Amino acid sequence: MSVNLTCKLSDRYLDSKQASSQRQLAIAVSANASLDGSNTPLNLCLVLDHSGSMGGQPLDNVKRAARDLVDRMSLQDRISVIGFDHKASVVVENQPVDRTESIKEQIQSLRASGGTCIDDGIKLGLQETSKGKDGTVSQVFVLTDGENEHGNNDRCFQFSRLATEYNMTLHSLGFGDSWNQDVLERIADAGGGSMAYIASPEMASAEFQKLLRRVQSVNLTNAHLILQLSPHVRLAELKPVAQVSPDTIELNYQTEGNAIIVRVGDLMTDVDRVVLFNLYISPSEFVAAYPDRADIPILSVQVRYDIPALAQVNLLTEPESISLQLAQDFAPQVDPDVQNHLLALAKYRQTQLAEQKLQQGDRAGAVTMLQSASKTALQMGDHNASTILQDNATRLQTGTTLSEAERKKTRIASKTVLQ
Repeated sequence: MSVNLTCKLSDRYLDSKQASSQRQLAIAVSANASLDGSNTPLNLCLVLDHSGSMGGQPLDNVKRAARDLVDRMSLQDRISVIGFDHKASVVVENQPVDRTESIKEQIQSLRASGGTCIDDGIKLGLQETSKGKDGTVSQVFVLTDGENEHGNNDRCFQFSRLATEYNMTLHSLGFGDSWNQDVLERIADAGGGSMAYIASPEMASAEFQKLLRRVQSVNLTNAHLILQLSPHVRLAELKPVAQVSPDTIELNYQTEGNAIIVRVGDLMTDVDRVVLFNLYISPSEFVAAYPDRADIPILSVQVRYDIPALAQVNLLTEPESISLQLAQDFAPQVDPDVQNHLLALAKYRQTQLAEQKLQQGDRAGAVTMLQSASKTALQMGDHNASTILQDNATRLQTGTTLSEAERKKTRIASKTVLQ
């Protein structure tokens, strides 16, 4: 098992006479498929809201979706299920998926009642997931239809961050229109996972299976990008690192000595994780010291990762060096792939600004930013997102208040390319 690593600069040429230049570096990373085509065993925990508001068709569809999920798992996988209302309990203890009928019967026993405490569900989910961590890819799906009325959102975020420290990944699924997209997005972002929107009960099974296919393709975990910057290179000061595919997430980074370290988490075999770095290069001292050089070194990149199936941790790829070509007569040559990644990040940030302006009561400002985000989506070929964003801008222009469903569609459209 090895890592696929591709690095592209927004423009690989640099004006040697300019004091400072800005470049974006897109790093795409994924796992090579195993030679025998097998997947690493999955250790999946479902954390399911069964509060009173889930009664009837919503909970019936969620239980059906969970049972269908069990049928699509492998005998080598492990499953656990947590149910929560204003308190949490273990519905299915962590176990191999070899007694599917018994597991599905226990899932079917869930009944709707009580309030909602998401953090208790996550906490118990992590405890149960930890029992099956060895030799597996550990994933937690957290589904809720409401606000965390009996819980504490900060605890949700703390538990999500804790999950990544123990090499577990949290994904959030919002059911219906009454859940808090800010909370579920932060849970997913902090937990290294993705956020899904189940707009209607009949969509539950499709969204569960879509997420299952994603986590089944994970073969490497706990991946970190390690960058060693050259002395004449620095990160931008404001939000210099972001993941732009498969979801858009603003990423934090750490420094160890001269190294910049960014955690990217799970690596899939069929989908790249693409991380964008915003760099500033000041070439004058290098050019003065090496006047005959046609290139200028920028940085080196390594990936640190784990192979759970082999119980191997902290493996390192060979360093890959990145350089720019110095040009006396500079003319921009923009890389189209990196340009598309920049558009994905712009779409996300423009939509975020639109939501902020709407919260501040600046309807005209929100309209302007949504229209900008729609045009950006169109530029990158994301026609579905463009339509959603423009439709919502038009509604605001005509004085219509956006529904909760429309706000949630906007958030999802901002974070990913809609199929």
